[in-house]
Amino acid sequence: MEALTSSSSVAILGAGLMGRLLALALVRKGCAVALFDAGGPEAEGSAARVAAAMLAPLAESAVTEASVVRMGHHALARWPQLIAQLDCHADAPVFFQREGTLILWHRQDAPEAARLRQQLQTTQRQLPELPAMQALDADGIAALEPSLGHRFGQGFYLPGEGQLDNRALLAALLQTLERSGVHLHWHSPRAPEQFRPGATGQPHWVFDCRGLGARPDWSGLRGVRGEVVRVLAPEVMLTRPTRLIHPRYPLYIAPKPGGVYVIGATEIESDDLSPASVRSTLELLSAAYSVHSGFAEARILEIATQCRPALPDNLPALRRLAPNVLQINGLYRHGFMISPAVLDAVLQWVETGEDTLARRFALRIENPLETAA
Repeated sequence: MEALTSSSSVAILGAGLMGRLLALALVRKGCAVALFDAGGPEAEGSAARVAAAMLAPLAESAVTEASVVRMGHHALARWPQLIAQLDCHADAPVFFQREGTLILWHRQDAPEAARLRQQLQTTQRQLPELPAMQALDADGIAALEPSLGHRFGQGFYLPGEGQLDNRALLAALLQTLERSGVHLHWHSPRAPEQFRPGATGQPHWVFDCRGLGARPDWSGLRGVRGEVVRVLAPEVMLTRPTRLIHPRYPLYIAPKPGGVYVIGATEIESDDLSPASVRSTLELLSAAYSVHSGFAEARILEIATQCRPALPDNLPALRRLAPNVLQINGLYRHGFMISPAVLDAVLQWVETGEDTLARRFALRIENPLETAA
C-alpha cells in the first residue's frame, strides 16, 4: 500500500457526512481532491441529512458495543475542532452543545428503566473515563428542564453528552469544500472499479464512502430504515436531548435552533424508502406529547425516512478493496457520534501504516486481497 502524502491525488465516492469530512481533511493536507456523488449538494440521499445528530455514547451503550461508545467519547472532543475549521457565517455558526442527555420514563415503564440503569452502570465500569450517570428525582428533573415541571418522578442525567445541527454542518462542510478547491461532481455516481489508482491520469487513492450505494461491492451491507418528524414547537423549550424509555420503541427528542425539534424512535430492518406509516407517525407524536404537552400545538415541518448503512454486526469497518482503494462503511445509526473517530483512524492508517487508533476503537480493517491470496 502506497502511503498517502500531501502530493497525492484522491477521489472520494459519496458526499455524505463521511465523504465530506474526509475530503476536508485531505484537502487541508494539500491533496488534490475530487468528490463524486450520485445526488446533489444538499445531501438529499444521505442518511446524515435526516439524522438527529446526537452525540450520546453512554446513552447509546444500551444498543451497541463498548468500541462504539469509545469512539463516541473521542468524538465529543473532536467535533469542536472539526467545526472550527469550517467557513461559517459569524451570525450563523454550526450549533453544537454538550448539555448532556436526559432520560425519562413513565411509572409503568420502571422495570425497563431498572434494566437500562444496569446496562449503563456496566458500561461505566468498562469505560470509567465516561462522566458518571446521575439519578434524578422530580425536583432534579425540573431543575434541569423547568418546562417539564414535575411531570416525571424519576430520571437519569448523562452529563457531557451532546448534539449538533446536522443540516447546518453539512451546509458548512459544503461551503468550506467549495472554497478549498475540492472538485465537486454532483449527480455523478462512481464505483471503485471505474478507477485505476496510480495509472496515468488516475488518482493515487480512491476512498469509497457511498454508504448503501456500495452494496454491489460489499456483501452483507444492508439498510436499516428510520423515521423522524421535525416540528416547530416554540412553546416546549427543552434545552437538551431527551429520551423516553418505552418497551417497544425508545423515543428521542432533540432540540435544534429556532424552536425546532427532531423526534424519532423507529428502526426497521428494511431498505424501504417509502413515506412513514400512519402508525409510526402517531406513535412518535403521541409519545412526544406524553413528554411535554406543548407538542400538541407544534407545527409539523417534515416527516422523513432514510436508511442507515449497516454491516451484519452493526459495527463500522474499513475494507481494502485494492492496493490504494479503501472502503469506509457500516456507521449504522451512529454516524455523527463516531465519524470523527473513524476519520482519525483512517488518516493514521493511510498516512503512516499504523493502526493504533483502529485497534483502540476495535475498528475492523478487512483485506480481501490477503484472503484471496
